[in-house]
Amino acid sequence: MEQDDDLQHFESHGAAPLPEADAEGAVENDGASIAWSAYDAGEPPVAPRSVGRTVVLLHGGLGHRGNWGYQVPALVGAGYRVILIDSRGHGRSTRDAQPYSYELMASDVLAVLDALHVQKAAFIGWSDGACTALILARRAPQRVAGVFFFACNMDPGGAKEFVPTPVIDRCFSRHRADYRALSTTPDDFDAFVAAVSEMQRTQPDYSKEDLAQIGVRVTVAIGEHDEFIRQEHAVYLAQSIADAELIVLPNVSHFAPLQRPALFNGVIERFARTVFEGTE
Repeated sequence: MEQDDDLQHFESHGAAPLPEADAEGAVENDGASIAWSAYDAGEPPVAPRSVGRTVVLLHGGLGHRGNWGYQVPALVGAGYRVILIDSRGHGRSTRDAQPYSYELMASDVLAVLDALHVQKAAFIGWSDGACTALILARRAPQRVAGVFFFACNMDPGGAKEFVPTPVIDRCFSRHRADYRALSTTPDDFDAFVAAVSEMQRTQPDYSKEDLAQIGVRVTVAIGEHDEFIRQEHAVYLAQSIADAELIVLPNVSHFAPLQRPALFNGVIERFARTVFEGTE
């Protein structure tokens, strides 16, 4: 798939199918069963894989780990072990009646890392997954080698006023179909959307001082035409987090991993090289 700017292919077919996982399972944490899958790298093209080259991909709100279908083969091919996690209530993960919070989802990620005996990993987060990753970086920096923070806000003022578009509608249609196919509560999509939206309305709410406490390597990335996040907010985040890098991806929106996979993959592979090898 070279590009799918209008998400017509995604609406009809979803992302590329994930490769067969080397391991998969679920971890019980705080009232939910959190589904995960892991993909072990073979011999990379240049240098042998070193211990600890683990990358965790955290998907966006209302989506699931299958949305990373274009990214997993690229990262595995570059020599990284990749772990995918369905956020609670998303994909094949369950949820209980407690309200959503990014702190709670960060605890779910830690539970998976503990179960898989992963001491430290780099995180690539998309939208809600980016918030979760950055909160984890502040809460447990010893477990986080770096965060690629794509397309999210860290306080409510960073979000644009919602304006529906055909691209958003197509993505939402795909999410509804996938929820029905994957969830243990397939008829509860509307309640699920309401619960996630309530979290997004007020969370996260990090101050500039909170951001200054983040001490891991961070790349803040945003699509040039992001429908949900103000580009000025991405600039503010990059300026407020010590030594953070800012990347504006051209000709894409909030859905860059699906719209132009080659562009997005090149940027996240560079991020991973920088984290694990200290080179670009």
